[in-house]
Amino acid sequence: MQRRASIVLASSSPRRKELLTQAGYKFTVVEPSIDESASGLEQAEPCEYAKEKALAKAKNVAVNYPDCIIIGADTIVDFNGHIIGKPTDAKDAEQITRKLFSSPHKVITALAIVRLTDAVEFVESNTTIIYPKKMTDEQIAEHIKGKSWQDKAGAYAIQENGDEFVEKIQGSLTNVMGLPMELLEDMLKRFIG
Repeated sequence: MQRRASIVLASSSPRRKELLTQAGYKFTVVEPSIDESASGLEQAEPCEYAKEKALAKAKNVAVNYPDCIIIGADTIVDFNGHIIGKPTDAKDAEQITRKLFSSPHKVITALAIVRLTDAVEFVESNTTIIYPKKMTDEQIAEHIKGKSWQDKAGAYAIQENGDEFVEKIQGSLTNVMGLPMELLEDMLKRFIG
């Protein structure tokens, strides 16, 4: 019989913590200490970039928790093959918002599961297509003033005002929120059994 391993979420995201809690998992949160700046985004292939970041986060935390199942995640927005990360300031958030809400874009979340004691390393990703509503200048100004764009890939959070900004989505809603639960549960089942 396999022993029940502890789960560690390698993330500071309150949304990821909330999704994992709602799904009934018992886990510890440990924030990874890696550089999350958007360096090298111009040359990167979006899906591979997200996978590299998710794995780096999981491995960073795994060093101190070798017996635990570490879950790392990274969410990016792919706009016509270009990665849109988190905005640096209000001006950047406005530029991102104007760009993303002009045509459909993809939200990609990569998940990494790592456990050092048995050299386990899974990395997969999930993609959701967002069909945005056209935003007026007034709506964009309100969005920027409200500051809900801070620390969000693509400068918005679908769980906070999705109906206002999004016409429809094709794919997983929890993926857009930063933790694709269907994919995570499938990966954990394959790992834990």
